[in-house]
Amino acid sequence: MRKITAIVILCLLPSLSNSAQETKEISKNSNSSSTEDYTKFRFGGYGEMVANFKDYGINRFYGGNDGNPKKNRNTISIPRFVLAFDYKFNSKWILGAEIEFESGGTGTAFELENTENGEYETEVEKGGEVAIEQFHITRLIHRSLNVRAGHIIVPVGLTNAHHEPINFFGTSRPEGETTLLPSTWHENGLEIFGSFGKGYASFDYQAMVVAGLNPNGFDRNTWVGSGKQGIFEEDNFTSPAYVFRLDYKGVPGLRVGASFYYCADAGANSDKEQTYSSYGKIPVRIFTADAQYRNKYVTARGNILYGNLGNSLGVSQANVKLSNKSPYSRLAPVAKNAVSYAAEAGINIRSVFGGNKKIPVIYPFARYEYYNPQEKGEKGQTMEKRCQVSMWTAGLNWYALPNLVIKADYATRQIGTNKVFGVSKAYNSENEFSIGIAYIGWFIKK
Repeated sequence: MRKITAIVILCLLPSLSNSAQETKEISKNSNSSSTEDYTKFRFGGYGEMVANFKDYGINRFYGGNDGNPKKNRNTISIPRFVLAFDYKFNSKWILGAEIEFESGGTGTAFELENTENGEYETEVEKGGEVAIEQFHITRLIHRSLNVRAGHIIVPVGLTNAHHEPINFFGTSRPEGETTLLPSTWHENGLEIFGSFGKGYASFDYQAMVVAGLNPNGFDRNTWVGSGKQGIFEEDNFTSPAYVFRLDYKGVPGLRVGASFYYCADAGANSDKEQTYSSYGKIPVRIFTADAQYRNKYVTARGNILYGNLGNSLGVSQANVKLSNKSPYSRLAPVAKNAVSYAAEAGINIRSVFGGNKKIPVIYPFARYEYYNPQEKGEKGQTMEKRCQVSMWTAGLNWYALPNLVIKADYATRQIGTNKVFGVSKAYNSENEFSIGIAYIGWFIKK
C-alpha cells in the first residue's frame, strides 16, 4: 500500500459530557436511554467520518479466477450524520425522533407505476440522502410494561441494538452483521418493552410487530441485508415480522442478549404481489446472540448470527427475472442459510497506568469476524465461495474528549476460507488502512 499522509482538522464539541468509560447510548430503541435526565426536551446526535486506503479493486466477482484485482485506491466519506430529538408532552407521553443524513451523496427516488404495467421509474429529487431513522410516540406505563408506536429500531443483532459509533471499535461497523442484515435496521411498527427482576436477576426485553422484509432485495452478496422496505411512500404490511429481544444485565459491566426475527411470508411484502405467488411462501428466521463486558480496564464484545430463508430456490429464480429498471441487484443464488460471528476486545491504556490523567484514554483493540451470506443453499444451488470472508481488524481508539473518538485501524480479509488464521490460496486478500472520527451526545437538555 502506498505511503499515506493525512491531516485531520477537528472542531471540538465541548457540550459532550459523559465519561469515556461510561458513555450513554443515544439510541431510543429500548429503555436504555434514561428519560429522567431532562425535563421537557433534549437535542443531540451522532456522526462519523472515515478515510480508507485500499489495495484491492471494486469487484471481487470481476470475472478473474483470483478474486479482487490488486489495485491501490482511496475513499473518503461521511457514512452518517444523525440528529436526535426527544420531547416530553408530559411525564408519560414522549416523542422521539432521529433524522439521518447518509453518505452525503445524491438522492434518487423510485416509483412503481402500476398504471403503466407496473414499471419502475427513477426520479432524481434531492441533493442528499435523508431518512427518518426513528420517529415514535412512547407511553410509559410501568417499569415492566411500556408501549411505543411509530418508526422504530429493529434490535436484531449486536450492531443494530447498539449502533452508535461509540459502541464498536474500529472506523466502520462490524462487517458481518452489517452485510447480512439491514443496518441501521428501522421499520414501522409497534413495540412493547420494559425491565423486570432485580439485582443479579435483572433483564430488559423488547417485543415488536413491524413491517416485514421484501425479498425483491434479497441477493447473493448480502442475503436479506438489502431487503428492508422504505423505497416507496408506503411499506407493505401484508405479512408483518415479529421480533423479540432479551438482555441480561444483572452483573455490573456485563450485558448478554439474544434476539429472534420471524416473518411468515416475506413474498407477500414484495413490490408486486404476483412476483412470488407461484413459488409458495417465503419464511425468514433470524437468530442472534451477543455479549459485552466492560470495566475500567477492558471492553470485550462477541456476537453470533444464524439466518434461515425458506424457499430460497424460488426467491433466486424470481429475482433474476426482476425488471432491469428495478432498484434491486438481481444477483443469485440467494442462500438458504447465512452465518456470521465475531469477537473484539480493547484495553484502556490509562487504566493500565493507574488512571493517570496525563495518559490519554486510548484503547488498542483487535476484532475477528467470519461471515458468509452463502453458507448453505438448497439442492441444485451452487454457493459462491468468494462470499465467504474471514477478517481481522486491529487498531487504536483515542478518546480525545469523553464522547469524541479518533480511530485508526488496519483490516485484512481472507476470501473463500473459514479459518481464523488461514490464508486463502484461491483468492487475493483484501487489505486496507482507515482513519476516522466519531462523536455522540446530547447537546441541549431542558
